[in-house]
Amino acid sequence: FSHTSSLAGNDTMTFPDFPAEIRAPQGTLAGVSGFQIHFAEHQVFTPGDEVDVLIVMNPAALKSNLTSLKPGGILIADKNSFSERNLQKVGYATDPLLDQELQQRFFVIAAPIRDLTLNALQETGLPKAQAERCKNFFALGISYWLFERDLEPSLQWIAAKFASRPELIQANQMALRAGYHYADTVELIEHRFSIEKANLPPGTYRNINGANALAIGLISAAQLADLPLLYTGYPITPASDILHALARLRQFPVLTYQAEDEIAAMGAAIGAAWGGHIAVTASSGPGIALKMEALGLAIMTELPVVVINAQRGGPSTGLPTKTEQSDLLQAIYGRNGESPLVVLAVDSPADGFACAMEAVRLALHAMTPVMLLTDGYLIMGSEPWRLPALADLKPIPHRQPTDPDSIKEFQPYMRDGDSLARPWIVPGTPGKEHRIGGLEKDAASGNVSYDPDNHEKMVRIRAQKVQNVQQVIPPQTVFGPSGGRLLVLGWGSTAGAIHQAVAQCLQKGQSVAHAQLRYLNPMPANMAGLLDSYDQILIPELNAGQLSVLIRNHFQKPVIEMHKIKGRPFLITEIVDRIQEILQQ
Repeated sequence: FSHTSSLAGNDTMTFPDFPAEIRAPQGTLAGVSGFQIHFAEHQVFTPGDEVDVLIVMNPAALKSNLTSLKPGGILIADKNSFSERNLQKVGYATDPLLDQELQQRFFVIAAPIRDLTLNALQETGLPKAQAERCKNFFALGISYWLFERDLEPSLQWIAAKFASRPELIQANQMALRAGYHYADTVELIEHRFSIEKANLPPGTYRNINGANALAIGLISAAQLADLPLLYTGYPITPASDILHALARLRQFPVLTYQAEDEIAAMGAAIGAAWGGHIAVTASSGPGIALKMEALGLAIMTELPVVVINAQRGGPSTGLPTKTEQSDLLQAIYGRNGESPLVVLAVDSPADGFACAMEAVRLALHAMTPVMLLTDGYLIMGSEPWRLPALADLKPIPHRQPTDPDSIKEFQPYMRDGDSLARPWIVPGTPGKEHRIGGLEKDAASGNVSYDPDNHEKMVRIRAQKVQNVQQVIPPQTVFGPSGGRLLVLGWGSTAGAIHQAVAQCLQKGQSVAHAQLRYLNPMPANMAGLLDSYDQILIPELNAGQLSVLIRNHFQKPVIEMHKIKGRPFLITEIVDRIQEILQQ
């Protein structure tokens, strides 16, 4: 549906939501999966708060999601699944579809979707269990009729998806058409909905999720730097999607390596960087903790490694398929010793493309590891992405001399004047043999040094090198007035909800603005002055207040914290309500 809506010219944003168990208990509240899409004839920034149409395939889905349906919204339910057994599983004493109050609050369409699907596929000869699985496409056909969507893109998708199973192509295509014609024949509602094309900037668009955006950004960075890319990882939700996306792009100069564990994946990335490759590894939650010791080695050896953290609910295994922003302080401080690195954050699914390239650029510029923060909502969500013009993609420079005479007086820890980056000498370069390792190094020769003054000097150099990145990142911008009563400050996946909330308040003439941090360490050079321009600062976060800690520590600014730790993104209305409370004080 999202793919078809994007092809129709709508702007879209999606939110998949599913349990962590591989085979969650069917028909129970814990086993409910969902997929929310917001599509419109104008630009959208979130998957939406309340939904206009809710399609449920069993009582558990109804009970889990009914509170999300707008009053007067359309409820479509497969009444075949509302059996006494399924009702009992979720605590319904009677069939809720027959409840008068429910029918007064919503426009209820109780259709026998399972039976209609089986009837439509009688002639295919498919076993009943397989035929019943096609009911999702029957329900999709109903929604296509409701919103005047074209069937053809999905018919083509089915043909490609089941190319090796002609019987499944036939069955699913028949189910899709049957659902559409059923809705058309019985005229489910009096009025259908026609959503015009969105007024988006002209260009070529593709529908992209966060994992694919990161993958394409990393490969683009490798091309722009003219270096091979090695991506290492160990299976973990939701970071595994990046590995899958890159593995499908083997026609480019990218190698993917599924390691035996997280520590091995980190070690392999360090080895790749030592060998002159663009080195990237990724994980989620506990996997990042396992990488931290070796990440300290990358900081000590000053090698350009990009570490992607696809955050999820924690601690421990926590909520693997639910979203959270709980690893910011880990990214900034979570290593032994004085071990700073550059930290960036993605703010939308498509933004992963630009952020991945920026992470590689800064790693090569400063010869330092970079941690790139994303989360489950951004990795799995999707939106239209406008392909950039190739002329706008600038080469990514790096200091990797191959000419033996290019550095006459070579020392492995000699410094570039502005960035303080050391030279990136690939092993085997004639005349440039050298050692690096985890023990403290002499400030020039790279030999092991226990000299106390040298250790303090190197600690300060590594910290200053990260701070100097501030010279090559843009100043922080704001949406709204450049000063006033309230600044709403966010990072990562809160971007869309904050933007929409602030936009609504600005339409009322209220003194509020929005700043979204991409660069979290170091922060942009104008941050102190920007924060001083507002009377109050509100920080909504999907954690217990981690950016709030950083802002207080770095700038000695009081902030108003807003927390949500439920495994789900912020709603626009939640942030609007908090803004109103503050402005009315």
